[in-house]
Amino acid sequence: MFQQLPSAEICQRARLSRDARFDGLFFTGVFSTGIYCRPICPATAPKEENVRYFASAQAAAAQGLRPCLRCRPESAPGSSPWRGTATTLSRAMALIDAGALNATDEHTSEPAQTQAQAMEALAERVGVGSRYLRKLFGEQLGMSPKAYGDYRRLLLAKALLHQTSLPITDVAFAAGFGSVRRFNEVFRERLALTPSDIRAASKVQDSGIRLHLGFRPPYDFMRLRAFFMARAIPGAEWFSNDAGEPCYGRTLRVAGDAGWFEACLLPDKNTLAVTIYPGGRVSTLSQWLAEIKRVLDVDANLSLIHEHIQDKMPEGVTLNTMTLPGAGSFFEAACRAVLGQQVSLVQATRLLGLLTDETTDEVELGGRRCRVFPTAEQVASATLESLKMPGSRKNALREMAALFSRDPQPNDQALLAVKGVGPWTVSYARMRGLSDPDVLLVGDLVVKQKLCAMGWTKVPDTLKSEVSPWGSYLTLALWHTEV
Repeated sequence: MFQQLPSAEICQRARLSRDARFDGLFFTGVFSTGIYCRPICPATAPKEENVRYFASAQAAAAQGLRPCLRCRPESAPGSSPWRGTATTLSRAMALIDAGALNATDEHTSEPAQTQAQAMEALAERVGVGSRYLRKLFGEQLGMSPKAYGDYRRLLLAKALLHQTSLPITDVAFAAGFGSVRRFNEVFRERLALTPSDIRAASKVQDSGIRLHLGFRPPYDFMRLRAFFMARAIPGAEWFSNDAGEPCYGRTLRVAGDAGWFEACLLPDKNTLAVTIYPGGRVSTLSQWLAEIKRVLDVDANLSLIHEHIQDKMPEGVTLNTMTLPGAGSFFEAACRAVLGQQVSLVQATRLLGLLTDETTDEVELGGRRCRVFPTAEQVASATLESLKMPGSRKNALREMAALFSRDPQPNDQALLAVKGVGPWTVSYARMRGLSDPDVLLVGDLVVKQKLCAMGWTKVPDTLKSEVSPWGSYLTLALWHTEV
């Protein structure tokens, strides 16, 4: 089963109590009205005989149901980043969510490829044939990859119409539609509404892109912010907005362009208000959202994760579990790991700032003066004179950067072939740069010390297996748990 649906009894209790811990984990289809809702929908709860529960929003949509205009299912947190054994389908869905089947070129907003070409490219990226991938989508979701792509574009467009004042034509291309005509067709087919109908109900006046990302409790945004603050790159990350309120903002490079996002907490709504400047090209917005969700780990089901890894701990040890803070990129995380070898967190962060200062200039992005973490090419060609560390480590940093300049997603073997890059460096880079949920840093000194204090004189393979697929969350918990 691709995603486990809670029992009907649990679903009923959750929707009647509007339990936010279940938001995005199931959806309620109301066949008397033809809509589907989140468990937290504020509307009067329908009678049980009129509802059916679905493990995903797309499964509800496949039954002809329309998304509720009150609870806005497009704002619900996503499902868990790990979904059992259906890794191929999960990977394909994530790529579609990030725009893999979008009909516009990411650089020109013009039609880039036919649907058949896009489908073949997607299948190749996940390592299966296109026919088999269509079969997976049909069996698990009840819809084709194309229909799923239309559905995801529809929800993003709906959120943009509700929450921004972008012109409707810009919304169409930002969501990944190849034409306004196709944009209007999908709205009429799926929602029985036009984009203009939804925009008419919007009261947003802000001209920028500001969207709401829901999360499930417990989600400690301020703790996540503190983690980032202790490791911040000056000029590239900031922690207060223009009104002086706490936030987390940073620059990113997405689809080749530099931009930034800024997230502020709306605690009463279990929501983050996220302002996005996508480098001036709204056509890459789906990729920006995928990266922002990864960095902030908003889709994590922390209750489930904590219960799973806590169950493997000795009696009397209570883990301090937190969400997984993502770095700005795989390359940035790898640089952080190399600079952090055998030095304190304070010193590693200082070196990171010096690296950014030496290799980049301050730029203006969307009205903000800021810095962007250097590209692999910039680091590979730098002298690194400002970095007070052994020459061997500078060489490792440059050689690793040269590898990333040739291949932005090098495998573990290629990284380990760089002199000075070991298993800890590669694992840390995967944990924070790719947000791999299952990295237990057994070679980390603090992790070793904590496990030893718990009675683990060595880390057996069984521990890694037992906490899988949440090894990264155990690593973070051990860093922050007093033993």
